[in-house]
Amino acid sequence: MTPEEIVHRWLRLVTADAELSPYLVGVDRVRLAAHLTASVTAALAGEPADAWGGLGLSEEQYRRIGDYLVGVCWAADLPDGLIVQVHRAVAR
Repeated sequence: MTPEEIVHRWLRLVTADAELSPYLVGVDRVRLAAHLTASVTAALAGEPADAWGGLGLSEEQYRRIGDYLVGVCWAADLPDGLIVQVHRAVAR
């Protein structure tokens, strides 16, 4: 699965979450998807990324977004170590 596919599935899960979706109202989703793809790509390379900064999310909301990312990566059969690396880099 490519970073773009990971982000597409990840963003669909976040958008479907009733508590998180209001944070995306008025957000340019194409631009957000491009930013998230760059963040996931960086994370897969072992680089830090600030995927969700500036949206005013709580720590609990960041954790839930991270859980969605882990689920998508797990479903993509990424190795456990890589999933941990991506989660730490992207979801704080």
